[in-house]
Amino acid sequence: MSDRNTTGAVAAAGPLLLGVRHHGPGSARAVRAALDAARPAAVLIEGPPEGDALLPLAADPQMRPPVALLAHAVDDPGRAAFWPLAEFSPEWVAIRWALAHDVPVRFIDLPATHSLALKEPHGDQPGEQPGEETGPARETPEAPEAREAPEAPEEEATPHVDPIRVLAETAGYDDPERWWEDVVEHRSPAADATADALAPFTALAEAMTALREAYGDGGHPRDAVREAYMRIQLRTARKEFGDGVAVVCGAWHVPALAARTTLAADRALLKGLPKVKAEMTWVPWTHRRLARYSGYGAGIDSPGWYGHLFGAADRPIERWMTKVAGLLREEDRFVSTAHVIEAVRLAESLAAMRGRPLAGLSETTDAVRAVMCEGSDVPLALIQDRLVVGETLGEVPDSAPAVPLQRDLTRSQRTLRLKPEALEKELDLDLRKETDAARSRLLHRLRLLSIGWGEPAEGRGSTGTFRESWRLRWEPELHVRVAEAGVWGTTVATAATAKAESQALAATALSEVTALAEHCLLAGLPDALPVVMKALADRAALDADVGHLADALPALARSLRYGDVRSTDTAALAEVAAGLAERICVGLPPACTGLDADGAEALRRQVDGVHSAIGLLVAGATPAGAEATPAEGLRDRWGAVLRKLAGRDTVAGIIRGRATRLLLDEGRLTEDEAARLMGLALSPGTPPTDAAAWIEGFVGGASGGGMLLVHDERLLSLVDAWLTGVPADTFTDVLPLLRRTFSAYEPGVRRTLGELVRRGPVPEGARNDATDHAYPGFGPGLDQERADAVEPVLHLLLGRTPVPAEATA
Repeated sequence: MSDRNTTGAVAAAGPLLLGVRHHGPGSARAVRAALDAARPAAVLIEGPPEGDALLPLAADPQMRPPVALLAHAVDDPGRAAFWPLAEFSPEWVAIRWALAHDVPVRFIDLPATHSLALKEPHGDQPGEQPGEETGPARETPEAPEAREAPEAPEEEATPHVDPIRVLAETAGYDDPERWWEDVVEHRSPAADATADALAPFTALAEAMTALREAYGDGGHPRDAVREAYMRIQLRTARKEFGDGVAVVCGAWHVPALAARTTLAADRALLKGLPKVKAEMTWVPWTHRRLARYSGYGAGIDSPGWYGHLFGAADRPIERWMTKVAGLLREEDRFVSTAHVIEAVRLAESLAAMRGRPLAGLSETTDAVRAVMCEGSDVPLALIQDRLVVGETLGEVPDSAPAVPLQRDLTRSQRTLRLKPEALEKELDLDLRKETDAARSRLLHRLRLLSIGWGEPAEGRGSTGTFRESWRLRWEPELHVRVAEAGVWGTTVATAATAKAESQALAATALSEVTALAEHCLLAGLPDALPVVMKALADRAALDADVGHLADALPALARSLRYGDVRSTDTAALAEVAAGLAERICVGLPPACTGLDADGAEALRRQVDGVHSAIGLLVAGATPAGAEATPAEGLRDRWGAVLRKLAGRDTVAGIIRGRATRLLLDEGRLTEDEAARLMGLALSPGTPPTDAAAWIEGFVGGASGGGMLLVHDERLLSLVDAWLTGVPADTFTDVLPLLRRTFSAYEPGVRRTLGELVRRGPVPEGARNDATDHAYPGFGPGLDQERADAVEPVLHLLLGRTPVPAEATA
């Protein structure tokens, strides 16, 4: 254990040990004041030594915190770690001070080559730092290091200690965060500028020494190794610069760095550490990722608030309330100057009542809730998200090292004017425009590379194939994903092509290959298509399962549709799709027999998918005004299959009902024929469960079956007559199926059906009566004059030329 007399931050003969809390504005101001007072010959900082070559970039005008040092293993980019720094981080302040005063600055923590080797690959959070504390030894159990470090030896079974909590409880505080703010973070800048600028570090060092004496080394099991390496680096610096060296590190480590140990003992602790080849660079970071609740254990709940405290030269509470008022006004809430004044007064009064030297976040929050939010927590949540946490995204200079793939991505982002942002934003694309089409290709390529910058979203303005909507949000860990994807190529296009080819060769399911083909067309990867198409043809030829073929066809049809919009050659894909459709037509009828309820429902969904896909194939192969092509014969072939399914008693009821409905919608079945099939399906000899399944297939789901019953009295009468004739003892068996069928209808449709059933059949003599409005739902027949008025509009929407009446005569 260290000598208590040597643990002061400013011993008369020895290095200047500045124990801090990472990401603490009070600590940052105190470090700046201490460095101004001591003027050290060199500055040593807790951090990976591989970052020494990157330190000069901190003075680049393009560098804007928050940023982070990113280290990753060359052979396994997923094994990565971040060292985040904010504007109010003491380490960042020390780096900037040293560069501004031309003082040598170095990192002295355990090298990333060792810490990455000790880190478990591909953990819960990609790129979590293996060795950072969450405070001046405020190492909470949820910190990344607590999850990623190797198990401690049995002799180190010391219970984990939260030193800030212990000190707070000793001072009579029940909240360690409040104690730390009162003692350190709320120190005024004027106090830090006094001649006694080193006193806080001396007091904190003594407190940490007492804690380590009482609890032992109750920090992280890896601390002993890290502290041994830091002592070695400190000895080296003292030989080079003398005792005029300043060390900025977590306060928990100060007693260990001041301890009297031998060089041999420290080297023994480092002997045999595993290594990996590592690379390091600067990457942008965000305030949200600094927040503890977001999943990264940086130890602060309010980076936006801390940034405000660090940047406010004076009157921090007044300036904060002004920010809050500005945000609420942007959201169209009425906030006057009087509100700001009253909120400041209330916050100061609460601080005085609670015995605090300055109003903290809790006092300002209570004051804002009472004065500006009228007691509501709804606008308060907005303030918490936008101001207390914040959405600030840092920037790094172009000269920072980066993998080639990252550089190509950055160039593409600038060319296409797609700036990475921490805030989520919606992006609507019109694929008919060259720039939007290029943006779409880039986003699809990144998704193929598992770089989830953008996610497809439902379009708001159009359902056309030339529209796409995306939801974009850049997260810092995506830099790790980019590094991982760098193994596939040096540009986004070549990397996506290589990965698509690899996935095509490795895929075993036909649906996987068809989905990949669709993705290649969306991403504009023509070089990958030959490999994907060969794999698709091979899988399709070997797969005899009709269900697999039915699952694969919709993706191929969509690919052909998008390929047409994106001017992509899809001839080979069309041949495969036509072949799949032919095989489905042959094999589907036998596959629809002998099914249980779950199998029948699954096959019903596949029939719907195939029907839509064949419609797309035919529509894509036969443009408006063109002559019929062989694909048009596919529609007739499919219609014949549906007729077989609709007329076979051995086919499951839900499939027979859906086939009948599809034929009716296509105009291949007259209303009289549909009524006849329904009458057969609902005849007294049919078991009620089979009849209910047929009804579900015919009018169930989102196929508009409810509106069909509303406007076709005969079908409604058939269903009503069957339902009222179901015996009481079997009614409970079919009720769940019927409830599932009719519950999918819109409320207005269900209400209209109820009114029609309650009213009963319309008297025959009343149909042409002037009081026809008394019998809503069914009209006397087709109104030819009104139908003729609509026809020109339909031709215009479909882009077809109306056929003259003389030509059809």
